[in-house]
Amino acid sequence: MKRVAWQTGFTLIEVLVALAIVAITLAAGSRAADTLLRSGQRFTDVTAAQWCADNALSNVKFSHQLPNIGQSELQCEQLGVHYTLLMSVQSTPNPQFRRVDVQVTDEQQQPVVRLSAVISRQ
Repeated sequence: MKRVAWQTGFTLIEVLVALAIVAITLAAGSRAADTLLRSGQRFTDVTAAQWCADNALSNVKFSHQLPNIGQSELQCEQLGVHYTLLMSVQSTPNPQFRRVDVQVTDEQQQPVVRLSAVISRQ
């Protein structure tokens, strides 16, 4: 009577294919997590910069006078980050109104957000 020897286990090719699948899955998961982290950080930066721009526009609005035409530079800190605001005031066809644009840049002077408003004489 002959004995049949059954081999159990996986071949080297099967193990390598399984490792390749796991490696690709982990790489895709890592990339997705990195993208999510960057998106969250960008959202935080834009929100903080928008707070700075909103505050600057509110100061102009509640001063109860029309701002002078021209440009000015302001500094703002939100959430421990320093932002530079470039405020540009322009005339409008109606002398009772002025257009105010606020460009916010981060510490590397990269633009983050820009807000515009029309301010009236009060």
